[in-house]
Amino acid sequence: MALTHLLLVGAALLSLACFFSGSEAGTVGVCYGMMASNLIKPPAVVQLLKKNGITMVHLYDANPEALTALANTNIKVGVSLPNQYLTLAAGSTLYALQWVQSNVKAYPGTKINHVAVGNEVFHQQPELTRQLLPAMKNIQAALVSVGLADAVKVVTPIALDALSKSFPPSEGQFRDDIAQLVMRPLIDFLDRTGSHLTFNYYPYLAYRDHPDQINLDYVLFRPNKGQLDRGTGLMYYNMFDAMVDAVFHAVEKLSSSSEHGRGRILSGSDSSASFIESGSANGEGTTGPAAADSLGEQKSVSAAATPANAQTYNSNLIRKILRGTGTPYKPNAVISGYIFSLFNENLKPGDDDERSFGLFYPNGTPVYKVDFVHPGPAPATPTPTPAGPSWCTANAAVGDKQLQEPRDYACANGADCSAIQPGKTCYQPNTVVAHASYACNDFYQRRSGTCDFNGAASIVYQKPTGTCDASAPAAASWCVANTAGGDTRLQAALDYACSNGADCSAIQRGGRCFDPDTKEAHASYAFNDYYKRNGRTEESCNFDGCGSVVHQQPSELRSIHPILR
Repeated sequence: MALTHLLLVGAALLSLACFFSGSEAGTVGVCYGMMASNLIKPPAVVQLLKKNGITMVHLYDANPEALTALANTNIKVGVSLPNQYLTLAAGSTLYALQWVQSNVKAYPGTKINHVAVGNEVFHQQPELTRQLLPAMKNIQAALVSVGLADAVKVVTPIALDALSKSFPPSEGQFRDDIAQLVMRPLIDFLDRTGSHLTFNYYPYLAYRDHPDQINLDYVLFRPNKGQLDRGTGLMYYNMFDAMVDAVFHAVEKLSSSSEHGRGRILSGSDSSASFIESGSANGEGTTGPAAADSLGEQKSVSAAATPANAQTYNSNLIRKILRGTGTPYKPNAVISGYIFSLFNENLKPGDDDERSFGLFYPNGTPVYKVDFVHPGPAPATPTPTPAGPSWCTANAAVGDKQLQEPRDYACANGADCSAIQPGKTCYQPNTVVAHASYACNDFYQRRSGTCDFNGAASIVYQKPTGTCDASAPAAASWCVANTAGGDTRLQAALDYACSNGADCSAIQRGGRCFDPDTKEAHASYAFNDYYKRNGRTEESCNFDGCGSVVHQQPSELRSIHPILR
């Protein structure tokens, strides 16, 4: 990991390595760094991983001892080509091939699933920016040549300062100097190779650098009043979600030569966000609190760097992943990734607290407990507190099938759904999303702010267009004849209505509505009477395509049926 100097934009600073992949369920691994004195050996590390149910690790190089120890364990392993080798890999296909042969192919029993080419190149070594994509392409070509391109994907972690703006999430966009030069061809490359877009984000660092501007509860996934994105009307109750959605929005704004590439990353039902690094400093050293550096000098860290806060952040993030919760903007996104880091590493360069992100001390004893296997109970749904009214609205992006369940749940657990029954005030428009929005919002208003529904609905602070007020009178509607089907079909439909419940006595010869004596007028009368008696549903005004629902009273009905005036 490299702790970056993060951008403060609006209310949030963001960083974490985000893959966009296609896995069905979220999984969580750890970053396995080795820059610590008295670190347990790789075989003991493997046993530690197994004991804690950890099934994925990310390495910052391709350490032979670690790769050998991880063989035949079924643990997925990511390896890295460090920045210092980027120029060599970019300039020589032979070097790239030799690197892949020595560091990937040489370990057939180890389940290597990605190669990270460089790390935060735009931020750490911007002079290598133009070397990044050529290096990735050469590593990819090498994987193809040894028959491993399907199993091993090429990625590159990107720091969030690749975005010129990241908060609110809807304003996320890439910097001008890299948007078309690097990001556009990079996304095309990732699409062609079936790989993943990767970002680095650290909520903890945002809070550490600006504690007066950021709510710690917002960083740690604890209940808080949230942050409103006025561009989308969506509320964010943790910084992690805001980070991921900022990248989604940035990709949307990117003019890519591969629309398919952007579409694969962004598609509502398939979008995914996987991260390589996320974590929180624990304030401990290699053996316990108040660590000193190698010269004995006391090192200062943020007041937020405590084992309790680190445990809260990592446990809540793991729980979110294992429960399959997406983001406000992409509720279907599947999130997978790696917690930084496995060990406290006292030999790491950089900021003081970078040495204390570990779940374990170097000797393998835990700094605090985390559960990588069980999702645990769902976190409490925050109660929004911004001033003004709010609504719970269904998210159409999840699809009708997933909206049916929250609608049924809301109606069965306290929401008054009578208004969306056929013929009632809010039945129209008769769509799953409209009915789900009504049911979820009624449930939300009655339950004082409960709007979760597993990501199928979200809180907004601008009244959604078309919101139905059940207390208002039902919108007037009529069923009238459509002559496009021809006289024969119209007559058959007229006869059907009159013989199946419509009172057609008024349009008989001598009846008060006989005139005007036209088939269209008589059919309109019969259709409308049938429509009224059958709940004013769309189905009750079909008549084999000869009937149409209108919301402005037709002149022929006003003239032949005074009651309708």
